[in-house]
Amino acid sequence: MVSRVEHPAGGYKKLFETVEELNEPVPAKISGLIPSWLGGSLLRMGPGLFEVGDEPFHHLFDGQALMHKFDLKEGHVTYYRKFIRTDSYVRAMTEKRVVITEFGTAAYPDPCKNIFSRFFTYFRGIEVTDNCLVNIYPLGEDFYAVTETNYITKVDPDSLETLKKVDLCKYLSVNGVTAHPHTDADGSIYNIGNCFGKNLSLAYNVVKIPPAQPDKSDPIEKSQVVVQFPSSERLKPSYVHSFGMTDNYFVFVEQPVKINLLKFLSSWGITGSTYMNCFESNDSMGTLFHLATKDPAGYLSSHRFRTSAFNLFHHINSFEDEGFIVVDLCTWKGHDFVYNYLYLANLREEWEEVKRAAMAAPQPEVRRYVLPLSPRREQPGKNLVSLSYTTATAVLLTDGTIWLEPEVLFSAPRQAFEFPQINYSQYRGRKYRFAYGLGLNHFIPDRIVKLNVETRETWVWQEEECYPSEPLFVPTPGATEEDDGVLLSIVVKPGSDRPGFLLVLDATRLTELARAEVDAVIPVTLHGTYKA
Repeated sequence: MVSRVEHPAGGYKKLFETVEELNEPVPAKISGLIPSWLGGSLLRMGPGLFEVGDEPFHHLFDGQALMHKFDLKEGHVTYYRKFIRTDSYVRAMTEKRVVITEFGTAAYPDPCKNIFSRFFTYFRGIEVTDNCLVNIYPLGEDFYAVTETNYITKVDPDSLETLKKVDLCKYLSVNGVTAHPHTDADGSIYNIGNCFGKNLSLAYNVVKIPPAQPDKSDPIEKSQVVVQFPSSERLKPSYVHSFGMTDNYFVFVEQPVKINLLKFLSSWGITGSTYMNCFESNDSMGTLFHLATKDPAGYLSSHRFRTSAFNLFHHINSFEDEGFIVVDLCTWKGHDFVYNYLYLANLREEWEEVKRAAMAAPQPEVRRYVLPLSPRREQPGKNLVSLSYTTATAVLLTDGTIWLEPEVLFSAPRQAFEFPQINYSQYRGRKYRFAYGLGLNHFIPDRIVKLNVETRETWVWQEEECYPSEPLFVPTPGATEEDDGVLLSIVVKPGSDRPGFLLVLDATRLTELARAEVDAVIPVTLHGTYKA
C-alpha cells in the first residue's frame, strides 16, 4: 500500500484554518445507504482556533479545543460543533491574546502591566494548560474532553456544553495522564502518567478509575494508583502518549524522547519556553519495555527488555499467547522527536516543501514485538520466541536483559499507518487480525487503511483532494466476525459545495456505504468516540 496521490493544490491547508462554532446543528445531505442499526453520535476533538487577535498559535497541538458531533438518527444526519470553554479559551477570547502557554506557543505577561508585575508573573512560573483538544471518552456515565495534562473537562455529549474542569491531582498522584486510557470489561478505566515525588524522584503510575457507581457518586473520587513503573533517568521522564493492556498485564514502553525537568521547572517561567522547548532525546538509551501484572498489580522488575530507539505515540493492541505478550505498535525510527515536524508553519507549506521537510523526519513503521513472560535464563544468545506466526525475536544477553527485534507489519517510504483502531470491545487485549488506521502521506492525512496483521494485506480508501481523520470502528450488532461493522471518519474536501462530510465505510471491504455532507469546512480532528 503506497499512496500515489499528490496534493499540489494544497487543499490540506484548510485543515489548519480557524472556524467558527455553530449556533445549532446543520442538516447533512446523505448519499448512499447508512445502516439502519447505526443510530448514535460520533464525537471528535481537535483544534479549531489557530490564532487569537494578532497572536498565532504555532503548533498543531496548540489550537483551542473544538468539539464536533455528527448525529445519526432515523435516517437523518446533523453536524454540530462548539468550542470547549476551558480557562485557556475563555481567557484568550477575553484578553484577545494567548494567555496560557500551549504545547508549542508561549504566553507572555500582559504588556499593559508594569515591569514589576510582569516580572513576578514570570517568577511564579507557568500555568498548566487545560486545552482539551486531543480526545473525548466516557468515565462512568459522564464524558470528558482531555489533553495530556492533569486537567480534564466534563462536557455534555448532547448539547456540547462545557460543564466543569477537573484537576486529577486532587485525587491521584500524577502530574498528567495520557489521552488514551483503556476500558476494562467491567467499565473500569486505566491510564498512565508521570509522577514527581519527594526529592524529585520520578516514576510512571498506572491509575484506575472504577465504573459508574450504584450510589451515583463520582467515580473519579474513588480512583487510585494500582502499580508504578520506575524511570530509567531521575530528572528526565520519557514522553508517554499511550500504553498497552492485556487481560493480565500492563505494557509500558519507555522511549528515548525525554522531558527535561530542570528546563520545565526553571527556565520555562523566566524565558517564555513552551512544552516543546523542554523535550530532548537520549541518543544512547534505545527503547525499554516494562511489564506489570494487573491483578494483583505488581511491577515485574526481573523482566528487562531493550531494543533500538524509536518514537512511539500509539499502541495498536497487545495480547497474551503461549507464554508471550505480543505488542503491536505504530513506531517512528530513531530518537528524533516527530512532534518537531508538526509546527503549523511546516504543515501549511506548499506540497513540494511539505514533502522535502518530511524526508528529514523519522521513518514510520508498524512493528510487532514479542516479550517472553518466562525467559529461560540458561539460554543466552538464543531466540526465545517460539510463536510460529511471527519473525519477531527476543534474545537473552549476558547482562540479563533481553534484546528485542521486531517483525515489521507495514512500511512504505514516508507513508505512516497512524491513529490506529481495532474492534476494541471484542479484541482489546486478545489475539486479533485487523487494525484500521489513518494513512499519513508525508504527514498529510489522505487515506484510510485496513491492515491484516497476520498476512500484512492492506485495503485502502482514498479520494482525490479528500483529507480523512481517524477511522472509528463500530461493530454490527450481534456480529460474529471481527471486521463485521463500519468505519466512521470525518473527511474534509476543500473546494466542493459541501466541503465536510461524515464517511461511512464497510469495514470488511473498505468500500463506501454512505456519506453525509455538510456546508462547512471542518478543521483537523484528532481522536474521539462513538456514543450509541
